[in-house]
Amino acid sequence: MAAHIGRRLRKGAATTAVAAAAVAALSASQAPGATGEDHGRQATAGASTPVPDVAADGSANATGNSPYYTDLPPLNSPNPSPSPTIGTPVSRGPAEAGIPATVLDAYKKAEAELRTSKPGCNLPWQLLAAIGKVESGHARGGRVDANGTTLGRILGPQLDGNGFALIKDTDHGEYDGNSQYDQAVGPMQFIPSTWAWAGRDGNGDGKADPNNAYDAALAAGHYLCRNDWDMSTQAGLYSAILSYNNSQDYLNLVLSWLEYYRKGTHSVPDGTGGVPSHRSDDGSKHHTKKPSDPPKTKPEPGKPGGGKDTPDPKPPKPPAPPTPSDTVDHLEDAGNGTTKLTAMAGDAFAQRISTRAETKAGAAVGKVRIRFTITGDTDATFVGGETVATIATDAKGVALAPALQAGEKTGAFKITTAVVGHQVKGVDYTATVTARAADTLARTSDTPLTCTPGGEFADQVQVKATYKGAVADKVAATATLIKSADDATENDKGPYFKDADGKVVRTLTDLQTDDKGLLTLPKLYADDTTGTFLLRITTTGGATLTVELKVAAADASASPSPSPSPSASS
Repeated sequence: MAAHIGRRLRKGAATTAVAAAAVAALSASQAPGATGEDHGRQATAGASTPVPDVAADGSANATGNSPYYTDLPPLNSPNPSPSPTIGTPVSRGPAEAGIPATVLDAYKKAEAELRTSKPGCNLPWQLLAAIGKVESGHARGGRVDANGTTLGRILGPQLDGNGFALIKDTDHGEYDGNSQYDQAVGPMQFIPSTWAWAGRDGNGDGKADPNNAYDAALAAGHYLCRNDWDMSTQAGLYSAILSYNNSQDYLNLVLSWLEYYRKGTHSVPDGTGGVPSHRSDDGSKHHTKKPSDPPKTKPEPGKPGGGKDTPDPKPPKPPAPPTPSDTVDHLEDAGNGTTKLTAMAGDAFAQRISTRAETKAGAAVGKVRIRFTITGDTDATFVGGETVATIATDAKGVALAPALQAGEKTGAFKITTAVVGHQVKGVDYTATVTARAADTLARTSDTPLTCTPGGEFADQVQVKATYKGAVADKVAATATLIKSADDATENDKGPYFKDADGKVVRTLTDLQTDDKGLLTLPKLYADDTTGTFLLRITTTGGATLTVELKVAAADASASPSPSPSPSASS
């Protein structure tokens, strides 16, 4: 149980008198599950950030240790300590590194949201995974439905003041099913009174539910980041973890799992993840025995392994009912499979991908989460900037992916599909981003372009590019002074441009229209050749414009007439 319940007595660490005093302190504490303005552990007087409540002998004091799973990640040491130390080396194992697919998706989505809403927090999803592992074993091995809601409640002990803080019911039993006292709830173990202000809607269904992995992971992320702590610093990281559960052992354990998951993880099907077996309150009177556990009695002497006093073997657990995802055999394209997914750079794709989940018999499967993933060398995304989108199928078994947004990189890329938490044959889509294009070019001025031999043109050539009537911005263009309307080769005489060194240039490449679709060419100059010349401008997409240039000597008739000589007077 996490930051959200009153802090539990460290078992075996206090006398009866100390325990009584500690219980009183628990009731009044400002732990994340308690009420109050601070919404977290209290800092020491004068401190700007909370500090660990650790006694001089190094043990956690009487306010520490809420129940949580204590199983360690695989260690390099042949004799791992039951209480890990900070920085304990860890190695990656195939089983322990697996995180149920939907829960892993929830951690990563929470990180992505916080990267935008609280960028200074620098929260890694692996921290949420470490806490989720310690608190609930990733929702008890990923026992969640298509929307991420746990299959059955995950509850902490009743907060009735008997060894834990006294927190009377605050949610009328809505989340924990207890209308007398509060209990920590869900994959990240929030108590209802904390959820009232910390809860978030992480899966976009319009409600915040602590029993939902997406909602709980996002709420936990905001909770950890609430005091402007920076997870990229040791001080910020430690303060945030201790605010979740004020225990040095808890801090060490979460840090070990954090380091472990940073070394590598992979997703496993929902419901197949390993569930930790050891809790910090094992062996105490508050340890809750499952109602289905058979009575455990010792056999009488002389009856080893048999006799009426030998307990019956624990009955096997009934198989879990199949989830909708379990019934999916394959995915099919639900749209027009022959439709080409194409868009120009910077544009949204007009077509959207729709995929149908089907049983082996071809029946539709609703309420299944389909993950769409963009792959390949591309900067294309789904609308909103993400490269992964998870959508639940409707009653017809169809999941409609968000609209695709093309980036600036041209070329083909793929969108792959998969059922979250269940490995089946998916369907892949190919999309293509083409270069920005224009279909029309026009001068922005109708002023004739004229020049005298050896001079320079007074006006610069400016054109506007459009595509289907809309502004065509960032479109590549080329300008060439050509020999004639029928001969588009570069002219060797007449008007010209100058390069950076002042040399004659009659072809300009790597031109591009601006955000208004405008292209203004450099100044034009004329050599000593007179006549009419042509400038041809072309763009990606086939738009072409030919501009006429005239070089002629100054018109003598246009010169002012000389004044008549004054007549002589007689």
